[in-house]
Amino acid sequence: MNAEKRHLIFSRLRDANPTPTTELVYDSAFELLIAVILSAQATDKSVNKATAGLFARANTPAMILALGEDGLKTHIRTIGLFNTKAKNIIKTCAALVEEHHGEVPRERAALEALPGVGRKTANVVLNTAFGEPTIAVDTHIFRVCNRTRLARGHTPLAVEQRLERQVPKAFRKDAHHWLILHGRYTCTARNPRCGGCIIADLCEAPDRGVLTTQ
Repeated sequence: MNAEKRHLIFSRLRDANPTPTTELVYDSAFELLIAVILSAQATDKSVNKATAGLFARANTPAMILALGEDGLKTHIRTIGLFNTKAKNIIKTCAALVEEHHGEVPRERAALEALPGVGRKTANVVLNTAFGEPTIAVDTHIFRVCNRTRLARGHTPLAVEQRLERQVPKAFRKDAHHWLILHGRYTCTARNPRCGGCIIADLCEAPDRGVLTTQ
């Protein structure tokens, strides 16, 4: 895919949604961090349902530590892998209190050192909470980039690195959100809605046009 086509793709996505953002509900960098940790292998809708009660009760590292692991589990038990996530969140809250004065660090290395926080989670926090032009490659972005040939790669990291090189600077900060939303609602894993896709004519998928016309 050439640079002109990539620019057109992001121009159309921007025109359709000038101010994209995450669908996770949060009011602080800490709340976002916890929500993103919980969102692994879970839907944003299920996370928002759980965090509504959790954040009303505890929305700082110290307050979640006061809840304890068992108390935390009562709020997140509807989310997949809640036992492991509860352990990681408690450890992360302890690290934030002990090493970062209760604040979420805005450096990648410090974020990735937190239990339960990998590169994707760090990228989401850096982008959404701190406005950094990072791109977090989840399953939606990985699929969209490989299917459309926007940025092909065998691993999420390979796709991320290619996007960082090839996404025009003007679009880099919001690219993560546009691509996730496009993959979630249009370029879906099964029955992609090519007939209603605003970038269908720019897509280079080999089976474009026969996937679906819905």
